[in-house]
Amino acid sequence: MSGENHILAKKILEQLGGAQNIAAYTHCMTRLRVTPKDGNMVNKQAIKKIDGVLGLVEEETLQIILGPGKVNKVSEEFDQLLQASGDVNLEELAAQKKSELKAKNATPFKLFLRQIASIFIPLIPALVASGLITGITKAVVQAGWLPAESQLATILTVIGGGLFAYLGILVGINAAKEFGGSPALGGLAGILIINPAVAGISLFGEELLPGRGGLIGVLFAAIFIAMVEKRVRRFVPQSLDIIITPTIALLITGVVTYLVFMPIGGFISDGITKGLLSILDLGGVVAGFVLGAAFLPLVVTGLHQGLTPVHLELINSIGDDPLLPILAMGGAGQVGAAFAIYMKTKKARLKRAIGGALPSGLLGIGEPLIFGVTLPLGRPFLTACLGAGIGGAFQAYFKIATVAVGVSGLPLTFLVHTQQILLYLAGLLIAYIAGFIFTYLFGFKDEMAGEFE
Repeated sequence: MSGENHILAKKILEQLGGAQNIAAYTHCMTRLRVTPKDGNMVNKQAIKKIDGVLGLVEEETLQIILGPGKVNKVSEEFDQLLQASGDVNLEELAAQKKSELKAKNATPFKLFLRQIASIFIPLIPALVASGLITGITKAVVQAGWLPAESQLATILTVIGGGLFAYLGILVGINAAKEFGGSPALGGLAGILIINPAVAGISLFGEELLPGRGGLIGVLFAAIFIAMVEKRVRRFVPQSLDIIITPTIALLITGVVTYLVFMPIGGFISDGITKGLLSILDLGGVVAGFVLGAAFLPLVVTGLHQGLTPVHLELINSIGDDPLLPILAMGGAGQVGAAFAIYMKTKKARLKRAIGGALPSGLLGIGEPLIFGVTLPLGRPFLTACLGAGIGGAFQAYFKIATVAVGVSGLPLTFLVHTQQILLYLAGLLIAYIAGFIFTYLFGFKDEMAGEFE
């Protein structure tokens, strides 16, 4: 298997223009993200046709879709090839290239949303693990298979729930880092919000509520402390920086947090929660259809991770999340579309692409199918969205909700309320079938698959 990954990494590097053309690279859950020095040296069409590459996205970086698990192994081989070449300085021109691309391709609002997404993307593995342990434990206890008062149930609850109790600290660390501040001070900003001792503070005749403002307040505080830190540092002698700069930054941020960020964060959090619930209550199945159908285009932009604080705020405010099951239908509609294409096509390469991406799609990782199959074909992407809308309408009608945040697809079954598991699975199946029918009847003809020859 390592030999296959080495060969794949080598083919990708060759089509990227060789090691000397790599300014920087990294990877996420499904993508190898590369910043080339000279984009003209990159053969994008050849990269798309490499067996094992599921798709290519051009944004601030070239994002080569490889799929979960696979991307980690290929990235290791990619790194070894770069190191062995001796021709590459990964720092050289990286910052300049990044700033040029940002200025060219992104609006300030889009960049801000991507920064918010970058805060939460590193937390996804922890959110998935904690969410699954929490969800499965609750399901087993509610089913009566494990006594709620047993030590095993208590241990599992503590293991799964610890992240959500202290999530504000991790969010604060990532937010400060993303905005150029010290991660430790960002963690302190999170503590300012979630510290139980906050209950002893009374301002304007009202006692503060620990956690008020939620992750919105944490983001405000962490971004603010990073900005204060950078500005204070300009005026502090280097010999005194380690003492004066963090002390002033924390003191100012603490006062502003309790006077401004917690009330404003709470107001925004309440507005988001009540607004979404009102949309779902008033819009019902129509709102579910629109939200379900619109999620795949959001995934294409990469901005869907910016919804993570919204999901977490819903859970924090009302105890569950009715939005996630609706949006999860985006991947389900696409799975149905992929099955339809697989049945209709005679292109062996397209069948291989679908076969490689379907397992990830069933497990809630939709990017390999999006960028490797439906989006390049065009119309199947739209019929997948329609199938997702049908599933979203079903989830909205029955008010399916999750108790934690995790990946969509089949794994989300463990996160919905125990009494709603069968309904969630029924909605998932409906989205599969709808995506299949729309695509089989209207969305795909084999002549569309010319690039898969």
